[in-house]
Amino acid sequence: MTHANAPAETPPRSTLVVTAHAGDFVWRAGGAIALAASRGEKVTIACLTFGERGESAKAWREGRNLEEIKAIRREEAEKAAAVLGAEVRFFDAGDYPLVASAELTDQLVAVYRETQPDVVLTHPVDDPYNGDHPAANRMALEARILAQAIGYPGAGDIIGAPPVFYFEPHQPEMSGFRPEVLLDITEVWDTKRKAMECLGAQQHLWAYYTDLAVRRGVQLKRNAGPNLGLAHTTMAEAFMRPFPQIAKELA
Repeated sequence: MTHANAPAETPPRSTLVVTAHAGDFVWRAGGAIALAASRGEKVTIACLTFGERGESAKAWREGRNLEEIKAIRREEAEKAAAVLGAEVRFFDAGDYPLVASAELTDQLVAVYRETQPDVVLTHPVDDPYNGDHPAANRMALEARILAQAIGYPGAGDIIGAPPVFYFEPHQPEMSGFRPEVLLDITEVWDTKRKAMECLGAQQHLWAYYTDLAVRRGVQLKRNAGPNLGLAHTTMAEAFMRPFPQIAKELA
């Protein structure tokens, strides 16, 4: 029996991931998602499209039709999210191109207000190879602002100002991406790899993102120094911050 004056339980921390396609959240932020979930945090993935037109070449070559490919990509993403410990929600907004709309942004506002995220992960501003990624970025940032506005209509409480982290694009050098935050994902690497292996439609990326995790891990160890007891093979993900970090001391 709970005492009447007992303090209310603090809700678990919440992470919101806004991703353009069904595989993006796994390649770019699967480690961050798995780490948060391993700490008992709630992770919600807003997956705007299935990547059915632009990121499913293998299925098209096999002669699959559009609805079959959507079903394949949905099943893959659901399995990957379950492995990582996250909930995934599909918006089926259509890719190549993903077109920003007031309706889609409004749906994202509702997700922000429902999940009350402490952290937001999404694509960076630029990607000259894939216009869907910047489109997802713009909607994610606009919805974050609108969800803070008490005058914006819609259900749910307004949100605060959750920090935003941009995950690494496939071509970082061409997208103006700087690895400002290096996240040690060594303890959940096996989980991320299992989630990657759920994405059979993009099997060609398994080795690429394994190699990338190794390279970012080398950078993490180099910047952390020799005295932190890091694993011999450290795996890492890289992120950028579009907004200032708030701090009471420099660390």
